[in-house]
Amino acid sequence: MANFSKSTVPQFSVDVYQNEFLPEGGRDVSAIVTVTSTGGGTTGATASGGLGHVADGSTAGVVIMVDCSGSMDYPATKMRGAREATAAAVDTLHDGTSFAVVAGTHVAKEVYPGNGGLAVADARTRAEAKEALRRLSAGGGTAIGTWLRLADRLLASADLSIRHGVLLTDGRNEHETPEALRAALDACAGRFTCDARGVGTDWEVKEVTGIASALLGTADIVADPAGLAADFTSMMETAMGKGVADVALRLWTPVGVEVLFVKQVAPAVEDLTGRRTEAGPRAGDYPTGSWGDESRDYHVSVRVPRAAVGQEMLAARVSLLAPDPAGGDPRPLSQGLVRAVWTDDLAMSTSINPQVAHYTGQAELADVIQQGLDARKSGDRDGATAKLGRAVQLAAASGNADTAKLLSKVVDVVDAATGTVRLKAKVAEADEMTLETRSTKTVRVKR
Repeated sequence: MANFSKSTVPQFSVDVYQNEFLPEGGRDVSAIVTVTSTGGGTTGATASGGLGHVADGSTAGVVIMVDCSGSMDYPATKMRGAREATAAAVDTLHDGTSFAVVAGTHVAKEVYPGNGGLAVADARTRAEAKEALRRLSAGGGTAIGTWLRLADRLLASADLSIRHGVLLTDGRNEHETPEALRAALDACAGRFTCDARGVGTDWEVKEVTGIASALLGTADIVADPAGLAADFTSMMETAMGKGVADVALRLWTPVGVEVLFVKQVAPAVEDLTGRRTEAGPRAGDYPTGSWGDESRDYHVSVRVPRAAVGQEMLAARVSLLAPDPAGGDPRPLSQGLVRAVWTDDLAMSTSINPQVAHYTGQAELADVIQQGLDARKSGDRDGATAKLGRAVQLAAASGNADTAKLLSKVVDVVDAATGTVRLKAKVAEADEMTLETRSTKTVRVKR
C-alpha cells in the first residue's frame, strides 16, 4: 500500500482484500477495496478542516431545498416540521459556511438570502434565515428539477470547493416530466452532492433514491414529520464533517484486461460502473463524492487474459485522486494493487475471499428486496414470497440486523436460516417504503 496524501487534505489509505489465485485458464478476478479517510473533519470539526471551517468562508456551501407544495399542509404538521427541521439545520452550520434556503413548488424560489447568491453563516445570518423560514407556507405543485437547477446556480455563485444540497419532499414529482428531472440531475451531477429525504408516505421511493444516487448523497424516509428536525440535524452534522470533495477512484488496467464492474458496497450499495469517465490509456475515473473521517468499501471485478500455471500479473491498480485547487492535474492520495496468480492448487484457487463473499451477498440482498417488493406490488405473491424469503436468509447469514428487522414488518419469518417466510396480509405503507428506501444499506464485514 502506498500513501501520497498531503497535510492539506485528509489522509487516505487503500487496502485490498482478494483471493489472487486462479485455476489454469481462470479469468475473473474480484477484490474488495477499502478506502479510509482520516483527518478530514468529523462531526463538530473545526480546526481539523471540516466543511465550512475556512479562513475566508468561501470554500464550502450548502443549499437546503424545502418542499412547499400544497400537499405539505396535509397534515399541517408536515409544513411545521419542515420549518423546524430547516431551522435546526441552519443552527448546525459552522461559522463561515456559505448557505441558502430554497422553497420548492412547481417553481423554485429563494427564501434566504434572496439576492441570487449565498449568505455566510454567523449569528446574524442564522437569525435572519430562521425569521425567513417562519414565513414559509404551502401551495402549488412539485417540480424537483427546478429546485435542483436553482441550487446549482446558487452554489455556482461563490468560489466553493465543496458544494452540498439537502432536499426534502413529501410528494411525487407531478409537475415536470421524468425526462426533465433526469436532465436536471445530469446537469447537476458532479457539481454538487445532495442528500434527499421523503417525509410522510405520499412520495415516490425511486424518485428520492434516484436523486440521491445521481448526486452521490444519501436517501431516507422520515415517516413522522416530528422526526424531521433530528434527521436534518444529523444530516447537517455529517455534511459539516466533509473535508475534501470530488474524490475519484481511478482504475488502471493492463492491456487485455476488461473491467466487469465497480460498485460501492458499504455503507450502501451503489453501482458506479456506468459513471466511468476516461482518464488516459486504460484508465477510468469513478466518482465517490465528498469525504470526511470515514471508511467505504468498493467491489472491483475485472477479467484478465488466460494464462498458464505459475504465471502472475497485475490485474488492476486502484488509486484515489483529489482535485488540485490550483487547477492542475488531480493529486494522488493513495493506491492499492489487485493481482492475479495462476495455480494448480485446487484449495487455493477455489477459496472465496470472505470480504468478497460477504459483499456479493449484500449486493444480492439489495437486489432481491427490490425484486420482492416489485413483485408484491404487481400481485405476484409467489414471486414476492420467494424473493423476500431469500432476503431474510441473506440478512440473517450476514448479520444485517437492521435490514432483518425491516423485513420482519413485511413478512412473517418462519425460518430465517432457510428463508421460509409468509407475506403479511396487511403491511403499513411506511414500513414497506422504509424497507425499499433502506434496502441498499449494508453491514460492514467483520475482519
